[in-house]
Amino acid sequence: MVGETLRCISAECVCVAGVYQLRVCCVAGVYQLSVCVVKQLQQSCVTHSLPVSYRPVCVSELLSRQHLSCFSHLSWSTNQHRAWVREAELSAPGQVLPRVSLLLIGCLREGRDGEWRLTDSSGSVRCECLSPSPLWLNRPVFLPHWNYIPHDAPGSEEAGGWVELIGPPVVLCPGAEQGLAVGPEEGAGLSKAVGVKEATDFLKNRSRGQRLSLVGQVVSVCPQLDVSGTSFFCFSLADDSAPVSLPVLVKGSRLWWAQCVCVGQRVCVTALRVCVLRGWRGNNILCVTERSEIHTDYTHPAAHTHTPAATAPPAGDVTDAGQSAVRMKKSRVISYQGTVTEVVSEGAGLYVMDRRVGLCLAFQPALRRKLRTGDTLELHHVHFLYRPCPDFLPSMLCTCLRSSVRVTSFSGGWAGGLLPRLLHTSTCRGDGALPRLLLQGGRGVSEYLWSAHLSSKLQHSLVPGVLKQCVCVLSWKLMECVWRGQEGQRRDIYCEMLDEPHTCPLSQYRADPAVPQVFSVSALIEGLQTDSWSSVSLCSLLPPGGGLSSSQVNSALSWSCRTLTSDPPRRHIQVRPLVVIRPLVVGLLELPSPAGQTLQLRDGTGTVACVVTETSEGGGQRAAFNTAWIGCLVCVEKFTMVTERFLQSDFPSDQHLDQDKYITHKHCRFYLQFSLDQLHILSPSIAMETHLRGAEPGGDVTEEEEEPSGGKRRRRDPRPCVSMVIRVQQKEGVALRNSGAGSHQEEAGLTASFSVTAAVIGPVVSWGRDPKNRPLTDREAEPEREDKQLVLVLSGVSARWFPLLQPGCFYRLIAANTQDPNVLIGCGVSGRRGVELHADSTLQVRSDWRFHTLTRPLLLLHTCTQPRSPPVSTLSQVLDCSSEVVCFQAQVTDRISVTERSRGSAAGVCAGVRLTVCDQSGRSLQVYLDLSHTPYPPGLLPGNTLLLSAFQRRVSRSGGVYCSQLPVSSLSVTSLADSSCVRSPPAPMMHLGVWTGSREQGCIVGRVRGHVVCLLLLQLRWSCSLCGGLYTQCCSSAQCGSSSSVFQSTVKLVIDDGTGEAHVWFSGAQVRALLGLADSQWEGLQRALRVRGHIRVYPRGRSLVCDSEDPLLHFLLCVCSSEVVCRQLSLTCRKQNAQKSEEMKRFSRGDRDFMTRVTPPLKLTCTHINSD
Repeated sequence: MVGETLRCISAECVCVAGVYQLRVCCVAGVYQLSVCVVKQLQQSCVTHSLPVSYRPVCVSELLSRQHLSCFSHLSWSTNQHRAWVREAELSAPGQVLPRVSLLLIGCLREGRDGEWRLTDSSGSVRCECLSPSPLWLNRPVFLPHWNYIPHDAPGSEEAGGWVELIGPPVVLCPGAEQGLAVGPEEGAGLSKAVGVKEATDFLKNRSRGQRLSLVGQVVSVCPQLDVSGTSFFCFSLADDSAPVSLPVLVKGSRLWWAQCVCVGQRVCVTALRVCVLRGWRGNNILCVTERSEIHTDYTHPAAHTHTPAATAPPAGDVTDAGQSAVRMKKSRVISYQGTVTEVVSEGAGLYVMDRRVGLCLAFQPALRRKLRTGDTLELHHVHFLYRPCPDFLPSMLCTCLRSSVRVTSFSGGWAGGLLPRLLHTSTCRGDGALPRLLLQGGRGVSEYLWSAHLSSKLQHSLVPGVLKQCVCVLSWKLMECVWRGQEGQRRDIYCEMLDEPHTCPLSQYRADPAVPQVFSVSALIEGLQTDSWSSVSLCSLLPPGGGLSSSQVNSALSWSCRTLTSDPPRRHIQVRPLVVIRPLVVGLLELPSPAGQTLQLRDGTGTVACVVTETSEGGGQRAAFNTAWIGCLVCVEKFTMVTERFLQSDFPSDQHLDQDKYITHKHCRFYLQFSLDQLHILSPSIAMETHLRGAEPGGDVTEEEEEPSGGKRRRRDPRPCVSMVIRVQQKEGVALRNSGAGSHQEEAGLTASFSVTAAVIGPVVSWGRDPKNRPLTDREAEPEREDKQLVLVLSGVSARWFPLLQPGCFYRLIAANTQDPNVLIGCGVSGRRGVELHADSTLQVRSDWRFHTLTRPLLLLHTCTQPRSPPVSTLSQVLDCSSEVVCFQAQVTDRISVTERSRGSAAGVCAGVRLTVCDQSGRSLQVYLDLSHTPYPPGLLPGNTLLLSAFQRRVSRSGGVYCSQLPVSSLSVTSLADSSCVRSPPAPMMHLGVWTGSREQGCIVGRVRGHVVCLLLLQLRWSCSLCGGLYTQCCSSAQCGSSSSVFQSTVKLVIDDGTGEAHVWFSGAQVRALLGLADSQWEGLQRALRVRGHIRVYPRGRSLVCDSEDPLLHFLLCVCSSEVVCRQLSLTCRKQNAQKSEEMKRFSRGDRDFMTRVTPPLKLTCTHINSD
């Protein structure tokens, strides 16, 4: 066994000697080298005997046969190895490197770009050293302690892997020590080495051809850079003789020094020359030459110990004048030593040290060796930042071009450790693109960290089709959209490495409390669902003042809504102290389900309905109409999250709201509201690219076949198709109709469907492939042609186009997979002979047909001059006109659910909605919607503006005007409520004399300002909450048997404004405010009426006073006639419907009777007592 080992060692020494003897001639032969190796083996082993279990291996065999990561440690015993395994499992959780019994012998040589390589005659492998010595280079060495990481291991990109020296090698044939003789050039030897102060003077008075030897302590080591094909790095020396440090530029054949130089080490560099560094303000700098040598751990006879002072600028906050909420904070420059405990993102250069400190290496060139969990690092001149990004650890260390990262101990694991804890995902395939984008864009560390976190979020939430693109590029694009207007700083690499005092992009960083946070659709819906009922109290949903009956309570609770805006200055989501989250949602805009009436946003986790608007070509807001948005990957930054709550209940009174047994059913709807103008397009569809090119001034709208974000060419669908250009004139609403099967996959029954009346612009045109929204051609439009009317019927799957088909817009209808123009020609209605038919042709739209919006830049001149949309009336015109079917636009001010009680259930079921709408003049109108056969339309919220088409204008029996829904009626949201103010316009100011004599029925609500003349009636009453009967100790109705009661109050008074009088009714909380009673007085009044049940007071009717000794009656009479009641008031009143016309009245004067026509007083109901 020993002989076999010696033969292997001799064979390996032949390989080493073959390389070594190319340059060194001091070796007598292979035998002497073999003997040297055997001696070193005996000294390295614990038993001082030959390790018979170890086998020498050449480099080529190691690269070709060793496919697993491994390590070899010749001097360890079994107990030492077990202790090391336990320690490695704690520091680097994962798979610990297995131990192998292999011996490596070779020659350390210089490789490409300054790397070290272990070489023998069979090949070479890259070698990573902890603290290499210049004396090791070009010497045959024996490696007793080493790790090997193959090319297919995690984190390895090398073709043949690399070797890590976990201990110093054994030099088999040491050369002569470098002497102190003077070199061939004056001043280049070690004996004449000077300090930093003398070298500074030498820089100022340089002479051509002169060389210098410099001795000092290393205070900084900059990373290796490659500029214009030239690789170099710099390190700075200092001593006690000079207050500043002196940089040294290293390039060419001396790049291997980078692994030898470390901060705190004392070195001597010979044969330096003075050169001018272009780009660094023309300053002189010392540069190495081909004859330069470096001597580490060098002690000069006249040298003094020097400890460089830490250049740490004082930490502080600088407030940005542009944004008061954003603070600019200064970083601190420190040194740090710790262990890598987590690899967050290898390509992005993000790690965690000691489980509590983050590390960002993105502002430096990528390390040649990828860091692993368990590596021990020594960091110098690293920037310490606190909370630069809330998505990462609070304490962050960031390296710049002056920072040095040195591995002091290699990891004992190779599987990369635990899965990333901060990002919770596998990294993107192109996560290495983030540092390149950082170098190009010059963004700050806060933006970079946010982009890295965002790329991991998108990796999980995006749909699989979008993940084919580089997620890192999408996240960077989104970051630039969110932080738009904040241009990055251009980095000056020479000033960053060499200037004193030090300045770099990490010296200051932005601390923004309003941090954008990307939520997946499922997380957003889950959060809204969690807070849907817990965030509201049922008592808060009732109107103030109380006194509501059971039916009024249940009706008020039947519908409620909660809106949250993503705008942080107004309303925000606070998840941790001092951190405000601005929610963002990223997804694909898609058509809804067949029964849906809005677009939907979809990502890989779910879908959410979206009520969207966009800016029309005229500049105003309108419902979404551009189909180019379909298929676009967008980010929604400004939006409103809406939660509509529906509750079916049977509460006896408002005193029982804490008992859930009276709730029979409850559910919620969740959707988003936003304008398409607030979206950021991350990846546009082909149609959107065409639209954007046409919208630019002088933009070319010719077809292209490129994928928007990927850069690869995408072949369009070559399937043939036919098209027809139409202009929508009228659109019906979606309804559930009993239609036949639209295709062989659909079943007959109730199907969502609607119809569109359109004008055909031109003939049917054949295409070789889908033209989408390319510009309108001459053959598609006939200027002299009379418009042909066509009714498009969309049912089933094709009903999904409802949100985007708007009156007045042009569309190209595409029928795919056919060249037959007859498929787009509608069928007429057959009739009897002699009967003239006026019905339009009808065309059933199939599920695979497509619509493409043609905006103004894509149309021809004569088509743009045609009437675009039907006339839309104002609300005032609707109130004053006599038409039966109207189309108008108004703002929603109130919404009430109309319920009906079903048999066997006391709880009401929502059967419709009553909307109160108004215009800017303040005039209002009530609109009734029947939802029994139509899908529920979202967006009917106070503050939103609606377009109501084909609604029936009706007049009530009392003369009031209202509108009701017809089977052909259509409703769409044209403008969203302003999150800062959703108050409706104030009601118009009305004079009582004009209001009384006016026959105009449109003005129902108005403001009145006048003086209270007198009170005609005051009624206080305890009523049963169920039947409404009188309630004393129990309900007066024997059939009711209810034990709950409510306190009701009513006042009728006369008010005069100088132009006329009116009778005004007050009820509920308005009575207490009108009488001027305190809360304690009002509660005492209720207790006093508990026994008697009710009281009715007529202050002007003296004959009606039945008991003059009643103290409660005297109190109320005094209150009603006090100056507190008879005062000036400003009221908002609603005109009662039952207004009587003139009537004949008889008056007696002495013995004569007079008959005359008397106009009855105006009857009003107070809705609000104004503060003015």
